[in-house]
Amino acid sequence: MRIALFATCLADAMFPAAAIATVELLERLGHEVVFPSGQTCCGQMHVNTGYLGQAADLVRHHVEVFEHSGCDAVVAPSGSCVGSVRHQHAMVARRAGDDALARRAETLATRTYELSEFLVDVLGVADVGAYYPHRVTYHPTCHSLRLLRVGDKPLQLLRRVRGLTLVELAEADTCCGFGGTFAIKNADTSTAMLADKMSAVIASRAEVCTAGDSSCLMHIGGGLSRMRSPVRTVHLAEILASTEAG
Repeated sequence: MRIALFATCLADAMFPAAAIATVELLERLGHEVVFPSGQTCCGQMHVNTGYLGQAADLVRHHVEVFEHSGCDAVVAPSGSCVGSVRHQHAMVARRAGDDALARRAETLATRTYELSEFLVDVLGVADVGAYYPHRVTYHPTCHSLRLLRVGDKPLQLLRRVRGLTLVELAEADTCCGFGGTFAIKNADTSTAMLADKMSAVIASRAEVCTAGDSSCLMHIGGGLSRMRSPVRTVHLAEILASTEAG
């Protein structure tokens, strides 16, 4: 299968390891992965802060870039950005009065996937041949859990990683408090929510906290580092790309 990597702007600017790991994993499974170099932000930040006009230009650009990639599927290591493609892009286009773009966005959304759902639902793979000898807990991010409804797909994948000990995270389905611009606009509330999440992570006695979104891991990891906690945050893609040989 020919797959287009939707890296996301956060991965491109701050956490490239997640995007690189996604490519390594998919190629190891026998697929061709291409990187459409014209890709930019999907526009989620603009939509969530009310700048729908500016978001419409980004939606149009996103659709054009990935339409011309000649790929069977678009895969991103982010439930948040895939959630925007599926649940915001067509709406933004219609608000801008461009029904043709909305239809194109809807078509592209049907073949755009978050990494774990692509592996389990499309490829039918749960054991990706990974090896990661660490004690790991999983935080289900809000958009992957509530918008995409990936359910336990990330856990299915983690349970089949050799050497990995998966430990339960108390109140796992509660938000970490990031929420993009929410953490800036509502800093006190965000900090309180983060404190609860960090307490749960530390109580799990995990070495590593993983998730499918670099944004949430940035928030949790930043808090843990300020506490001098030894718990590391590692993207799900990086764990799944890890092998005994590597």
